[in-house]
Amino acid sequence: MLNIPVGDTERPVPVWALRLAKALPFVVLPHCLWRLPFAFGFEMGLVDQGHPPMPWWATPYVFGLSLVTEAVALLTLGLVSGWGEVFPRWVPFLRGRRVPPLAAVVPAVLGGLVLVGLFTTMPLAWFGLFDEVGFSNGWWMLLARLCIGPAVFWGPITLALAFAYYHRRSGGYQAATR
Repeated sequence: MLNIPVGDTERPVPVWALRLAKALPFVVLPHCLWRLPFAFGFEMGLVDQGHPPMPWWATPYVFGLSLVTEAVALLTLGLVSGWGEVFPRWVPFLRGRRVPPLAAVVPAVLGGLVLVGLFTTMPLAWFGLFDEVGFSNGWWMLLARLCIGPAVFWGPITLALAFAYYHRRSGGYQAATR
């Protein structure tokens, strides 16, 4: 797992939440890596007749999207770490002040709900309930599903971490540390 120090928290973080938060960047990493070849015009087995050539800005866009995706996944570590409870020293005007619980929970819940909405249709398409893009053969389709599939869990994991953060910060329960 990631060996990122999460810092001291006011109340103990549930072990499951700590593990999920540290695993999340690895959950979305295959999705980020899958999209990188598209930046260079490699279609990864997709069958799409008549689509225009990639514009000049596609390469930086795809790389930027992958970097932003990983950065947002890493931000969920704030839901299990001390810097998610007290603003770090480098934050102007807020350094050392407590983070209001809803200032972290509301964006996490909204983001988790958006992610659930974005990725819910993917497994439904696999079972024929929605149209799916075509692939030149089954191996490309399998590779796509293996790389993109884990991203389905990004939204639910974020929602679970937001729930645990809220309950830990609001005093709803004493988290078990083991």
